[in-house]
Amino acid sequence: MNSWPRVFTPTVSLPKFPDLSIETAQGPRNFHPGHPVKMYVCGITPYDATHMGHAATYLTFDLINRYLTASGSEVSFVENITDIDEPLLERALRDDQDWKELAADQIALYEADMTALRIQPPKYFVPATEVMDLVSQAITKMKERGFVYTVDQDLYFDVSSFLPQLPITQEQALAVFSSRGGDPDRSGKRHPLDPVLWIANRDNEPGWESVHGFGRPGWHIECCVISLRYLNGEDFMSATSGDFLIDIQGGGSDLIFPHHFMSSAQAQAMTGQPFSYSFIHTGMVGLDGEKMSKSKGNLVFVSRLLLFGVDPMVIRMALLSSHYATDRMWSSDLLDSAQELVDALRRCLSREEVAPTTPLIQEIVAALANDLNTPQVLSLLSLWIQATESGEIGGSAGEIARALDALLGLTL
Repeated sequence: MNSWPRVFTPTVSLPKFPDLSIETAQGPRNFHPGHPVKMYVCGITPYDATHMGHAATYLTFDLINRYLTASGSEVSFVENITDIDEPLLERALRDDQDWKELAADQIALYEADMTALRIQPPKYFVPATEVMDLVSQAITKMKERGFVYTVDQDLYFDVSSFLPQLPITQEQALAVFSSRGGDPDRSGKRHPLDPVLWIANRDNEPGWESVHGFGRPGWHIECCVISLRYLNGEDFMSATSGDFLIDIQGGGSDLIFPHHFMSSAQAQAMTGQPFSYSFIHTGMVGLDGEKMSKSKGNLVFVSRLLLFGVDPMVIRMALLSSHYATDRMWSSDLLDSAQELVDALRRCLSREEVAPTTPLIQEIVAALANDLNTPQVLSLLSLWIQATESGEIGGSAGEIARALDALLGLTL
């Protein structure tokens, strides 16, 4: 599928960019300027509009993409669309709508939101429904390696050999697994945490023909296959070099388990290689002191804010005000503060004389290199605004405007 349009990015002229250092699930990971990077980010399940949690996640990986690109790295960026899954089918049934139409409508809305927020698109934006043959081949490969078994007509992945890699205790994992689409109590499974790979068709659900019967894939195998195929080429299942298969696997912290764990285990089962050099997760976004969730009816949608006339650069600025890895709260006060900062920056950028900008850009780059420290970046901008409004000169408004665009995606 074609992704949304790519936006122009100015060049940032610096003698040297420091390594991008990110705190990951495996500890600190450094990405060296000029080195190619394979990045996979888990995309939407298109059954509802883009909310602030989604926006915060995709902004984070946009910052990584922008920094690495500005520093001279070639970023191969892939994102999926889980356009066949229970939440999508359930909403389509509830609303008496064709599931394909619902998915298409929500994908179009998501793309519009990403365009407004100036999120750079992936090179490949891949719906799960377009990789059914690859999923079938991958399951066959894992079956040959002894990782697949049958319960009734469904196929399951034997995760037992990967359980020592669990990021949480098995007791915790069982509770999370049950709440996020797993079926730990199903009779006939070898281990309660084994995830389904192929679901035999039932209840007139959509399905695809395969050597495994008429059905559809489980959640985790979709991302596993899409990431490997589109970042490693057609021979991804026969890779045996021993290196990491990709460099970055990204998404919200709610994907740590089971999704990222299971996708990684299945990739290892298929290829014999470790999956990702780094797993990078973003914090959750709440609203006015409460967790933001569909069940509470307190989701804040990007499209709704845009409809009410909120400047997308203000939304972006508000999301930059918190560190990507922390759980944070969304509020009208946060939006108001972001509006004030955007207004002040625009006033300064309209001046002929501004405070020095070359050292400011160097400090912004250093802050971003230090685990995407965007709160520090905004503090630096606030100090620069104060210096400019107090009469300091020696900088170039055009220079800092280009850097803000290239590194932070802020077009002011």
